[in-house]
Parts: sequence; structure tokens; C-alpha cells
Amino acid sequence: MNPWIAIGALALMGVGIPLGMMAASAILRPSVPEQGKSATYESGEIPTGSTRIRFNIQYYMVALLFVVFDIETVLILPWTVIYRSALEGGAGLWEILFPMLLFIGVLVVGLVWAWRNGAVKWVRSPRAARRKTEGDT
Repeated sequence: MNPWIAIGALALMGVGIPLGMMAASAILRPSVPEQGKSATYESGEIPTGSTRIRFNIQYYMVALLFVVFDIETVLILPWTVIYRSALEGGAGLWEILFPMLLFIGVLVVGLVWAWRNGAVKWVRSPRAARRKTEGDT
């Protein structure tokens, strides 16, 4: 059997199953339109004010840095397992350590750059500062 047939069948199933499930859900679910379904729902509380709130960019920067260093951890563990056998096979220590030290060095340079540009500096939003001054009076 041609391997491209298997790849095409897998791709067809990967697209077909979710589309089929969404179509079956659209056909089978009850449709009861009412005004309450389109309202913003927040734990049963009646919403007040606008839903357009500006979030501080630091939330996203910390999340991205977490993802980068999480991926680093995921890549270091298999590296230690793979290169142990290379050491036993007679490869030099520098040949084995240099690529990972280069990888970690690039990440450290990126962290230093982010730190110097204030990406990990946590600042108070003007809204929080305003609340604090209003609470003091």
C-alpha cells in the first residue's frame, strides 16, 4: 500500500471527525433563542461596565517567557538521555556539551534582553494605583 494513501486517510479523518461532530451537534441540539443566552455571563453576576478592559502586557510577557523556559526543560531532559550513550561510545565531553551550552546560552541572552527591556518588571496599572489612592481617603 502506498504510504501517501495512509497519510491522506489520516488527514481526511482528522478533518472529517471534528466537522462531523459539529454538524451532528448543530442538527441534534435544541434551539431555544432567548435574550438571556446572548448576555455576558460571569458566575451569575450581573455585568457592570464595559467588557473592553485593557490588560497589562506583562501578563502575556510572563506567559511567553514561561512557555519558552518550559520548552527548554522539555528539550534538556531527552538530551541528557541521548548523549549519555554518546559518552559511553567514546565521544568527547566538549562535543557533547557544546550544543546544549550554546542552546542554554541563547536562552540566557534572551532572558537578559527581556529583563533589561522591562518585560519581567512587574508594574502597577494606573487603575490599581487609582483604587489604592481612593481607598486611602
